[in-house]
Amino acid sequence: MLPQTFQLPAAVVLVLSGAVACFAGYRLFRVVLAIFGFILGAMLASSLMGITNTSGMLVAALVGGLMGALLFTFAYYVGIGILGAGMAVFILDAFWNYSKHVDPPAVPIMVASIAGAIIAMVLQRYAIILATASSGAWTMIVGIMTMVGYRVTQRAGGNVWILYLFTPAPGQQWLPVAWLVLGVLGAAVQFGLTGRKKF
Repeated sequence: MLPQTFQLPAAVVLVLSGAVACFAGYRLFRVVLAIFGFILGAMLASSLMGITNTSGMLVAALVGGLMGALLFTFAYYVGIGILGAGMAVFILDAFWNYSKHVDPPAVPIMVASIAGAIIAMVLQRYAIILATASSGAWTMIVGIMTMVGYRVTQRAGGNVWILYLFTPAPGQQWLPVAWLVLGVLGAAVQFGLTGRKKF
């Protein structure tokens, strides 16, 4: 959560970091881990501050972002497991909501996260490419939509940036298709070019 005045700079950062993850996530996986660790840490830390406390939110975002970046960078294998678990739960949640229109119960979530983490550890290259391509595509879409002034990224009456992929706002049903196309394109680029050699 960031103040409105920082919406455009944050959106630019989201687009650029999403592009790096989408098209070169495997090759630059440690960098991508640091970027997404920073974003996640900044989001979590800044959400603890009141929306009227701009300086407190910025300091919390910076400190939380740095802590998240360090944690994700040094926890390389943990990061791979988290990516696999996160992607598995994301897919489960998407299909569960689509078919039953309710959130999945706790047991399938736990099973999916454990299975996703194991699969990601066994098939690291494929898991990293698919996870970074899809999450990078999603980050790019959120950043682009924020840059062009859409308000579907704002829910709950505040400046919280949330874009619901499988329940888009009226007139935004193209979002899942755009995410899928961009994610497939990013994965294709990585499998064909940037994902051949890892640094």
